[in-house]
Amino acid sequence: MINIRQLSKEELQTLTEKYGEKKFRANQLYEWLWKKNASSFDQMSNIPLSFRKKIEEIAYIDSIEQIHQQKSKDKTFKCTFKTTDEHQLVESVLIPTSIRMTACISSQVGCSLSCKFCATGKLGFKRNLSVGEIVDQLVYIKNLAESEYQQGLTNIVYMGMGEPLLNYKNVLQSIEILTSKEGLEISP
Repeated sequence: MINIRQLSKEELQTLTEKYGEKKFRANQLYEWLWKKNASSFDQMSNIPLSFRKKIEEIAYIDSIEQIHQQKSKDKTFKCTFKTTDEHQLVESVLIPTSIRMTACISSQVGCSLSCKFCATGKLGFKRNLSVGEIVDQLVYIKNLAESEYQQGLTNIVYMGMGEPLLNYKNVLQSIEILTSKEGLEISP
């Protein structure tokens, strides 16, 4: 099975053409996956059911599920998410200040560096997060900032769990999605 959110827009075009669909279907898929953050093919209402069924036979949409949220006295939110595969846990934080609204997101489950000052290193390294799992965190934190503080995000840092440069490809692809007009349109 293919994790469809690991495919680039060009790879989505190749996939749609392979199944006899027009190129614009790839654009629709991309929009559902990234702008609308669809977690199932059933949600993609403007894509023909027959095509959705074909894709569902060969691909899946990875996602994370928010399972815990904690608000501190300084109004910071810490959120815990569960991955769909082995139910690994990752954390993200929303840090509001008078001039910034910062999302701190994870790039890995655990960490291999074992820095003495970091609790994550004591967990050991489990795996890299996928592009979709990284973006899911940000979508949740962005929505939380807007609902709790009526303000969008001003900053994003990849300083949650893991070392982002050790998951470089997925982190870079997540940044492209977060900042693109076809993605979340967050200012670079």
